[in-house]
Amino acid sequence: MHHFLNEQQEIIRDLARRIAQEKVKPIAAELDEREEFPHDAVQALAASDLFAVSVPEEYGGLGGGVLDLCLVVEELSRACAGVAVTYAASFLGSLPLVLAGSPEQKARFLPELASGSRLAAFGLTEAEAGSDAAAMATTATRQGDDYVLNGTKQWITNGGEASLYTVIALTDQKRGARGASAFLVERGTPGFSFGKKEKKMGIRCSATRELVFEDCRIPQENLLGKEGSGFVLALKTLDRARPGVGAQSVGLAQGALDVALAYSRQRRQFGQPISSFQAIQHKLADMATHIEAARSLVYATARTIDGGAKDYARESAMCKLFASDVAMRVAIEAVQVLGGYGYMRDYPAEKYMRDAKITQIYEGTNEIQRNVIALSLIREQAGRG
Repeated sequence: MHHFLNEQQEIIRDLARRIAQEKVKPIAAELDEREEFPHDAVQALAASDLFAVSVPEEYGGLGGGVLDLCLVVEELSRACAGVAVTYAASFLGSLPLVLAGSPEQKARFLPELASGSRLAAFGLTEAEAGSDAAAMATTATRQGDDYVLNGTKQWITNGGEASLYTVIALTDQKRGARGASAFLVERGTPGFSFGKKEKKMGIRCSATRELVFEDCRIPQENLLGKEGSGFVLALKTLDRARPGVGAQSVGLAQGALDVALAYSRQRRQFGQPISSFQAIQHKLADMATHIEAARSLVYATARTIDGGAKDYARESAMCKLFASDVAMRVAIEAVQVLGGYGYMRDYPAEKYMRDAKITQIYEGTNEIQRNVIALSLIREQAGRG
């Protein structure tokens, strides 16, 4: 299907595809097995300027939009979702800076993020504040010209590996979510440390750690935007980043279909390739159709955001929800097509299945996405009177 990409988008997609196939795919199984951070893959992405895709041009970026980013994430996910989320999480961590940073903050950090010499991460989730993000307990107390951070963030992608963290903390505990502010915290700041590296079901090469703040003192110029605007900024960031999870899901599903399709043509039973059996053909047809539907929805949502739409929370939730459900369904079917081999770790199908599950959970569970969509529909109906 033709997706009407512009010239820059086609170049970005083809470059990402080449790096994914040449540099990521050959090491994906080994990175997963060792749960090892993909340093070489990150360097290859940096060397090819792919970290610059969505950074504004005046800070050394390519000035691309959400769609450009989605194309890279999709191609990387087709080879390894763990590498893809490492890349995408740096975008997530730097997005609040792009949206709300002062010219000085942008000039200080964005060029290094664009070059890939610096990775970013986004610190929102806590042990008691998952889907209920407003229940956060991390605080930032004003002391003279500084803020002092105390608390713990949980399950932070790129934790320990990133050198710049956007952290949401309460500057006014009495106001709840309205008392939250966003801060830039650099790795190496006294009082800022990391918990153990989590052992995960999937996306195992990506680093997931706790961020621990114990009287961590940062200068007031590290405040992003205004005091009290942190929670709104976090929601805006997630709305804008969710198509990235959709793109991750689409790429992952495509990778699983690639494996199932190739296997079905080689595997012979009853004297013929299993791709000649209607039961298998129908599985492949359904998988491909669902992937194409998800891809179209992700691209359309990304274009809506890039086109300057003011409110896209509903569309963003829809594409994340639909694409991640498709990824899970397709990955399970891929394992089924491979039969016993699908269950073996020597074959890539089971990794796609393990990796797919998290797409239904992180950056807002699919249950929360359904809430967002339904509330938006109900409000719209009520507004019509």
